[in-house]
Amino acid sequence: MQKLKETAEKIRTMELRGAGRIAKAAAEAIRDYAAGLEVVSMEEFNTCIREASSFLISTRPTAVSLPNAVKLVTKYSSGNIEEARKEILGNANLFIERADKALEKIGKIGARRIKDGDIIMTHCNSHAALSIITTAFENGKSISVIATESRPRRQGLSTIHHLNKFGIPTTLIVDSAVRYYMKDVDMIIVGADAISTNGTLVNKIGTSQLALAAHEARKTFMVAAETFKFSPSTIVGDLIEIEERSSDEIIDPLLIADLSHLQVKNPAFDFTPARYIDMIVTDVGIISPAIAYVIIKEHLSWELGEI
Repeated sequence: MQKLKETAEKIRTMELRGAGRIAKAAAEAIRDYAAGLEVVSMEEFNTCIREASSFLISTRPTAVSLPNAVKLVTKYSSGNIEEARKEILGNANLFIERADKALEKIGKIGARRIKDGDIIMTHCNSHAALSIITTAFENGKSISVIATESRPRRQGLSTIHHLNKFGIPTTLIVDSAVRYYMKDVDMIIVGADAISTNGTLVNKIGTSQLALAAHEARKTFMVAAETFKFSPSTIVGDLIEIEERSSDEIIDPLLIADLSHLQVKNPAFDFTPARYIDMIVTDVGIISPAIAYVIIKEHLSWELGEI
């Protein structure tokens, strides 16, 4: 349980970042927890797995990849402890393998939409988006990238370090400069923390302003997302909760101690309507946002048993 708690804390504090990475870490944590779980009854086994799952899921309310991964991994049918344990281990290993392959597929598919000489803008630090960019570069396309800082956690710094390792020319800008530089780019590629049944994108705060600026400038807005980032619960009307993080990430509490009339807001994500999204590159192909319902029904709802 200690390792599972450590993983949960890393997810909560954002030491572990990115929806895909969070999903894989959760799958590994549940797998290792189940492997070492010592119980004497199936009832106790079920209770422990259920409590561990809830504990992990509670760490980040917005990234749907987290509950999707946990529910897929903990889907077992056996009434025998050892058989159920084997099912969880098998589910986890399969999920991790598919997650890795999904990134590779997304990279290959999305790279075909990038032309030689393109300037690409990206936001935050998405492995799926970076897979497309680096694959295009490795395919011999001469491209460059404009990356945002992604305040307040500055995930953009991870992005520029990643791109630099590949030798991709990159420019770092502040988030508020996206409209100013939009005239210089050919397309925008971002990741996803969740995609709802109507194709609405939930991603790092500031994504919606990129989409609005891109729409005005008639630039292609591409989303890169594994199928496990689509939200099954939105089919039955559930809303995706936007995580509100501590104001301490934005400003030192000591600096505002005497400002009794000040309120600090720090939403971690925002909503981008489907009408501003040109395409979603998934591990099963490129789709329009309108096809999100089909992706959920075919790849998630029957496995999760939620619909």
